[in-house]
Amino acid sequence: MITLGIDIGSLTAKAVLYDGKQVMEKHLIPVGYNSKKAGVKLMEELLQKAGVDQTDIGKIVSTGYGRNSIDFAHKAVTEIICHGKGIHHQMPHIRTIIDIGGQDSKVIVLDKRGNVANFIMNDKCAAGTGRFLDVMARAMETEIHEFGLLSLQSENPSKISSVCTVFAESEIISLVAKGENREDITSGIHLSIARRIASMVKRLGMIPPVAMSGGVALNVGLVDALQKILDTKIETTPFSQYSGALGAALLAQEL
Repeated sequence: MITLGIDIGSLTAKAVLYDGKQVMEKHLIPVGYNSKKAGVKLMEELLQKAGVDQTDIGKIVSTGYGRNSIDFAHKAVTEIICHGKGIHHQMPHIRTIIDIGGQDSKVIVLDKRGNVANFIMNDKCAAGTGRFLDVMARAMETEIHEFGLLSLQSENPSKISSVCTVFAESEIISLVAKGENREDITSGIHLSIARRIASMVKRLGMIPPVAMSGGVALNVGLVDALQKILDTKIETTPFSQYSGALGAALLAQEL
């Protein structure tokens, strides 16, 4: 049976087609202002890429920030469960997952069978989220895909004390005015985010091995900063950004 998993985040929408044995196709688009329209467009483009008709799909599960807007889905499931399912499918040995989304950040602990045993979530403040990274990258006049790489070039990271997005941006502007190295400021930003995420990990209780899920897992600078602060290896996969959608497609197989 072919199933479809749709993950509607606050910034991007991801979808995965799964045939019961392997991923057939995946696709990603910006969400824009209308989650429902984004979901329809995402599905249409994915099916066209895969050469599959909508009547070929057995079940559809939606997840993510806008999961309830996907009215053609057979079920809506929280991203906590879907990211756990998706990461466990890719890396069955992982016990702790860090997922930094556009509007929130989550730390999830799995049991040995891959079920969610516990989790903690920050959805009250933009600091420590993908949105924070976007704002900081713009403040540094850097493309988001280059932001993490730039931070790895630092030899003396700047000290960023503010945890609020607004105050942190003002602090960064002041550091730029003082003539601090661009790479050092960027590294300081990543370490600031990493410290905030690490405090969540420590509150929940980290069980290694650890993996990052979601699009921010592609940011090598943040992965490196988290590894240093948590003093542990953090695993990622090229499929990290699609882990929530994959988990939704896998859950659709169980319906």
